[in-house]
Amino acid sequence: MNKSEVKLVDENGVRLDGRRLDELRPIKMDVGVLDKADGSAYIEHGKNRIIAAVYGPREAHPKHIALADRAVIKCRYHMAPFSVEERKSPAPSRRELELSKVIRESLETSIMSEVYPRTSIDIFIEILQSDGGSRCAGITAASLALADAGVPLKEIVAACAVCKIDGKIALDASDIEDKQGDADLPIAFMPKSGVITLLQMDGSLTEEEFNQALDMALQRARRSTRIKLRRSSGSTSQSRNRLRRDTNLRRQKPDVDNPATATDRQDRTERHRRSPNKGTKDR
Repeated sequence: MNKSEVKLVDENGVRLDGRRLDELRPIKMDVGVLDKADGSAYIEHGKNRIIAAVYGPREAHPKHIALADRAVIKCRYHMAPFSVEERKSPAPSRRELELSKVIRESLETSIMSEVYPRTSIDIFIEILQSDGGSRCAGITAASLALADAGVPLKEIVAACAVCKIDGKIALDASDIEDKQGDADLPIAFMPKSGVITLLQMDGSLTEEEFNQALDMALQRARRSTRIKLRRSSGSTSQSRNRLRRDTNLRRQKPDVDNPATATDRQDRTERHRRSPNKGTKDR
């Protein structure tokens, strides 16, 4: 189907999915969904299904990447092979590498990385199902995961995208609107201070359209930060103590330093050595 054959907005200002031009898609957010991560979050934004995990602050590896005055922030944005209609390669694409850098920079502004020098904070964003706007939804999920990990933040970062479809400015583009629209404007910012941490544009807008799109995105992104979060019942509380830890991370001592553990390991090894070979069949 050609672009000219797709009518994204009818004469009443209603889009293909039944939304008005200034309406967001339904949003659901959970935190603490992964037991093994220091912090995690899950978001459903329309048909988007995204999970984010945070590990750290922890010792930087390799050591030469460590910074003396702040923590190193690393981010990996990845789309699962089954997240789109046509299976994609599991290898990171050029777009994923670019978005990883963009998301990291948008979150660095809110992270008080100077609290944890010589450490690293690793952020992982996995797109389980993509339906347009996964970049903005991933930023919101990653910011929630950082808060769940106990990483000190100036503010939660909220993100939202505005598009131009059929000559009209619309909020929160779906997949078809993103592909068939005339312009796309993803924005991330900190609602309390009003600091914009991400501003990109694909396409062309007039000055009036740009100002309208910017005001619409900032207004709606503020609303998304007021959505109540439901903590999963199976989440752990280990990340809540992160702020109370000493900023100088210490390695755990190996098991050999524990006499009881070392003796138990030696006994198991001796019993295994004396046991008959179970792989030999009786004849």
